Amino acid sequence: MSSIYTAADGAAENQPAVTVAVDEKMRLKMQAKRKLMNSFALVLSLAAMSFGLFWLIWILYTTITLGINGLSLSLFTEMTPPPGVEGGGLANAIVGTLLMVGFATLFGTPLGILAGIHLAESRKDSKLAGSVRFINDILLSAPSIVIGLFVYAVMVRVMGHFSAWAGVVALALIQIPIVIRTTENMLRLVPDALREAAFALGTPKWKMVMSITVKASYAGILTGILLSVARIAGETAPLLFTALSNQFWNTDMMKPMANLPVMIFNFALSPFTEWQELAWAGVFLITAGVLILNIIARALVKNSK
Repeated sequence: MSSIYTAADGAAENQPAVTVAVDEKMRLKMQAKRKLMNSFALVLSLAAMSFGLFWLIWILYTTITLGINGLSLSLFTEMTPPPGVEGGGLANAIVGTLLMVGFATLFGTPLGILAGIHLAESRKDSKLAGSVRFINDILLSAPSIVIGLFVYAVMVRVMGHFSAWAGVVALALIQIPIVIRTTENMLRLVPDALREAAFALGTPKWKMVMSITVKASYAGILTGILLSVARIAGETAPLLFTALSNQFWNTDMMKPMANLPVMIFNFALSPFTEWQELAWAGVFLITAGVLILNIIARALVKNSK
């Protein structure tokens, strides 16, 4: 009997060692499985990134090689030429784009910032804030051509003619939702402890917003404004129905005005080599401008951290 008890005791002593060995084996197996899944996901991520970079590099290469040949002093000093005439430039289109984008930013940015502040600082159960946020989400996802048709219906048809002001309104309607969303997101990143500390000191809400939350997130708000400017700078569809275009020099905002996006659209489809070269030069200018704005935006974000 003693030998039987001794064998049982030995088996009991070896049981923990066997359990540890099994657990270690399972752990190594799960670890190998996780490494395999991680490698698979990493390969897919790198493949997706490479796919996107391939097209981006190809677009930039084509834009630079075809657009840089059209860069000259006359591009910034002369107006768009008639068909089949050598020379000419994009002075009227450049000025028209700067005017319309500038006025759209001047009118749209304050509205976007104020609406973003209201959404960020309002109560979570506010019905007005919920309605504004819902409408803003719809505007963000609306195609730009729909906004152009809307402005055409409510403004161009009423006025009886195309105008640069109609283009400004269309661009501002595209820009405002972007500024609203960016402003709201940046203000929500400010810790609530700063707001509570300001209220504890008796600071009015308007002063708390302007002196603490907006000041703490000004770099992010400015970044959103720059990105929204980059977005509307290349919009063509809304300008086709509002500002149209103009082959001549014009700074009267009540009349059709030349602009780079529509000029590129028209010249790229033309059979004239001179116009096609100017179109690629315009593409290069817009691409360079958008790239510069994105670099400035990233620099502001980096410096704000």
